[in-house]
Amino acid sequence: MHYPVELAWGSFRLPVHLLCEVLAYSLGYRLYLALRARTADPISDQGRQFIFVGAAAGALLGSRLLGLLEHPALLLHPPGGWLYYATNKTIVGGFLGGLIGVELVKKRLGIRASSGDLMVFPLLLGLGLGRLGCHLSGLQDGTFGTPTRLPWGVDFGDGIARHPTNLYEILFLAALALLLLGLGRLPNGRRFGLFLAAYLLFRLLVEFLKPTPAAVVGLTAIQWACVAGLGYYVWLWTRRRTDAALEVS
Repeated sequence: MHYPVELAWGSFRLPVHLLCEVLAYSLGYRLYLALRARTADPISDQGRQFIFVGAAAGALLGSRLLGLLEHPALLLHPPGGWLYYATNKTIVGGFLGGLIGVELVKKRLGIRASSGDLMVFPLLLGLGLGRLGCHLSGLQDGTFGTPTRLPWGVDFGDGIARHPTNLYEILFLAALALLLLGLGRLPNGRRFGLFLAAYLLFRLLVEFLKPTPAAVVGLTAIQWACVAGLGYYVWLWTRRRTDAALEVS
């Protein structure tokens, strides 16, 4: 296979990465609509619209900010000019920024029900398709792994076998989807919390297999963001257990 993978019609070239991104958004949204149609949603249509706006705004800001912090040395001399500031992004920043945006909107509207549980499987589907596109884009995407001698190392065109970190993520997402399906019914908000905490833990670990330089104390900016997100969930679940114990007593 030659990277990046493109679909060709005569002189026209379509990057498969772009196609995968379109499929990720469209199929993920279709799955969300199907799940909501068969689920008793305690949040109104208007409430969902405001939540989506908060999620989108937070994800946009978070993904851009963390994407820029991932390579602080490039801030003063961005490759490609000023467009670098608008195009550099990361999923972890999008998730954490989106989480903050949603919680702020829900607090403003007085919504206490979980808004994320319905989004878990659409997000898993979208992430998997998106990561397939990242893999097929090769070195251009910048999400490849470090060199490896393992038999499944992938040569993206530079003659170096690398960890296929995007394929690792796809396998992780598939396993996580099966696990969450097997858990059945869960308390309000627990499914999304387990999904995001598991994803942050995976990203914290898999980033060690990427060539991104460490920012502080041996960890990259993305890894520190993962640590912060995991710390938030440890605090949240500990508080809930304490509150439940106090109610019983």
